[in-house]
Amino acid sequence: MILGNLVSYTLKGIIPIIIALVVTYGVVKKVKVYECFVEGAKDGITICLKIFPYLLAMILAVNVFRASGALDFFIYLVTPVVKFIGLPPEVVPLVLIKPLSGSGALGVFTDIIKQYGPDSYIGRVASIIMGSTETIFYTLTVYFGAVGIKNIRHTLAAAILADITAVIMAVNLAKFFF
Repeated sequence: MILGNLVSYTLKGIIPIIIALVVTYGVVKKVKVYECFVEGAKDGITICLKIFPYLLAMILAVNVFRASGALDFFIYLVTPVVKFIGLPPEVVPLVLIKPLSGSGALGVFTDIIKQYGPDSYIGRVASIIMGSTETIFYTLTVYFGAVGIKNIRHTLAAAILADITAVIMAVNLAKFFF
């Protein structure tokens, strides 16, 4: 019981413990900890201002794509292909939104779970996809844009291939384990 309480208190206080260790280490090494923190905060604000236009453009593009009905039309077009690989058509919106927006994908995922349940085949496939795919375009836009990379070379193709692989594996894993 005492060991359980000790572990519980340690886990609850892990962030303050890490901060205290970093500050203590800085003091021991005679680093001006507060000044370094302020400089880091200034750099953080600069980075936020630098990536804001990219972030705004991505959010706007996702909302326009969904509101225009283009998403629904695209789902209609790809339904025969997704049925061929075994992907439930109900999960297609998640597959299409996830590379664009994590929060948009979370909303779609929540709708799928509410409608079909977490223990259904559709819910399990959606859960695996949600955990194994990446917000490709968001990541490329924000991180490459923040450091000024304009030529992404093979990054996009590799990321899309990884997401396609993750979707196919999600279907197969859900069939195999459940």
